[in-house]
Amino acid sequence: MSIVKVEGLGISFGNLPALKEINLQVPAGGIYGIIGPDSAGKTTLLRTICTLLPYKEGKVEVLKLDALKDAAVIRAQIGYMPQRFSLYRDLSVEQNIRFSARLFGVNGKEYASTLERLYQFSKLQPFAGRQAGKLSGGMQQKLALSCALIHKPELLVLDEPTFGVDPVSRQDFWDILHALKAEGISIIVSTPYMDEAQQCDRISLLFKGKIIGSDTPAGILAGWKGHLYRLETDDPQRLYGYLKEDLRLGDLQLFGSDIHLGSEDALEDAVFEKWQKGCPALKSWQQIQPNMEDVFLKMMQ
Repeated sequence: MSIVKVEGLGISFGNLPALKEINLQVPAGGIYGIIGPDSAGKTTLLRTICTLLPYKEGKVEVLKLDALKDAAVIRAQIGYMPQRFSLYRDLSVEQNIRFSARLFGVNGKEYASTLERLYQFSKLQPFAGRQAGKLSGGMQQKLALSCALIHKPELLVLDEPTFGVDPVSRQDFWDILHALKAEGISIIVSTPYMDEAQQCDRISLLFKGKIIGSDTPAGILAGWKGHLYRLETDDPQRLYGYLKEDLRLGDLQLFGSDIHLGSEDALEDAVFEKWQKGCPALKSWQQIQPNMEDVFLKMMQ
């Protein structure tokens, strides 16, 4: 069963297209990732799913309801966490949660039991009286998530929830999402971090407003054709220029101080040794398995 269904969605801001022919089905009960770089259209897509952005082209169904006609009903049944921290910074942790609870009509014993559960997974209870603006980035994200969950939504929509958060807090946050998934909550999450794609059950790769691939993470990786090599160098710009300009190789990507080279055919050591004579900046090479970023960059091309 699909908890979200998007058909032929197109959105433009003036003459600038933000989303083009988006077709998407999100299965219930899992974590669905929208993966892409900045300005890919992730926020626009999620805001549309959350009924916050009207559209004229295509159709969006959330919980089997029309996102245009049934916006109020949908909003009462989903939890949304925007990209930017949007809670009241001068209110305490518990005051922000209580405020969110009142907005959704959660009171009395239901509020008390839900608050206890939220404190268990977020570990925010020792900071219940601290102002939200004085929390760390990771703790602010946990607070925002708690407020989005206070009314026990069927669907949770998170827009880049780990952006700018330290690696330990990022992993803590994903542990929480997996625990929520185990409880039956469906989750849609966007992220620019390619490594986070592996945390999802299914993903869609979004680039310049278009979906360029949808599958399980393993399925996306399996789509890589050919061979991949990591070239180690002490002068990546020089080596990249040699491979690109002198040898006219096309499938090249800079990865920090290394270069990843894709090739349809397997390359023998003699080939690299010949290149090394032409450009001593090439120090060593080895064949590697592609990661999500390798695949995404190739699909972008």
